Amino acid sequence: MYSDDEAQIRALIETWMVATRAGDVEAVMGLMTDDVVFLLPGRPAMSRADFEAAAKLQAGDTGPRIDGTSEIQEVQVAGGWAFARSHLTVTITPPGGGALPIVRAGPVLSVFRKEKGRWLLARDANMLVVQNAGPV
Repeated sequence: MYSDDEAQIRALIETWMVATRAGDVEAVMGLMTDDVVFLLPGRPAMSRADFEAAAKLQAGDTGPRIDGTSEIQEVQVAGGWAFARSHLTVTITPPGGGALPIVRAGPVLSVFRKEKGRWLLARDANMLVVQNAGPV
């Protein structure tokens, strides 16, 4: 089926999705390198500290509910580095349920680095765009 390394990377992605749904910021932070960089369309690169601050603002009962699916299309491993190409769909439901959920979807390219025998997210570039925008 999958090599051990590929299976570990697929498990990391699934763990990330489950922890995000649960609002478990600490679990998500444990899945990335100290020097991780997130690339988002139309925004400056985001550091680990930036990611953590944003995630903590969204976590808890007062934050939005976040759900999503990651359809992994490819995983390639080359020594201590690997990448995964996937299609990510994220649904963000504002707190209180009064507003419509926002759905963002698109391709993602994630780069992983093996540290102390464990795969961690090192770089992430996503091209998610809003799928359910209303009239302009």
